[in-house]
Amino acid sequence: MRQILSMHAESADDTSGNSRDRVTIRLRPEVAIDPGRIRRNFYTSSSCGVCGKLAIGAIEVRPAIPMRQSGPQFRADLIYRLPDLLRRAQDTFDRTGGLHAAALFSPEWALLGLREDVGRHNAVDKLIGFALRDGTVPLGDSLILVSGRAGFELVQKSVMAAIPVLAAVGAPSSLAVEVAQRFGMTLVGFLRGQRFNIYSGNWRIE
Repeated sequence: MRQILSMHAESADDTSGNSRDRVTIRLRPEVAIDPGRIRRNFYTSSSCGVCGKLAIGAIEVRPAIPMRQSGPQFRADLIYRLPDLLRRAQDTFDRTGGLHAAALFSPEWALLGLREDVGRHNAVDKLIGFALRDGTVPLGDSLILVSGRAGFELVQKSVMAAIPVLAAVGAPSSLAVEVAQRFGMTLVGFLRGQRFNIYSGNWRIE
């Protein structure tokens, strides 16, 4: 602590609404540091989107495709069955028992695509990449289901593809709920058995 002259929290982007997400530390003049030892370089990344970013404001997305607000609607009895449909389609999970999955469904229960990976965000990236390659993005008539919790990065990735409904078998983070509400997305969490919670956009659930 004798090397520190001052320390205070501040926002890196005053327009983002995120306060105190960066800490500035000023060292005493006689303290020497080597910037090369603390530099973080990322030439390419398949991460969740947070790694290498200075502050929360730096990871906010600005989608080029607006979220469709006129529909679609998904029946609750369909949503109850989605985790079982996802699990039965996970071929690699059957062999390894250690993968997350993300899947796209239509309002008529059709499985539009499924991808697996050790990371939730990678599975979503693969799935949206598959849809982009097939020319079906924006995905305004689909629901994306993820096998774990709903982190805000999964919501942001889905928003970028204009997917109106995201359902997760686990819990959403508070930031995930905020992002879903901001973009008018329906966010479902704790999808287990004959129950789930709706955190945003309940009008898309019949």
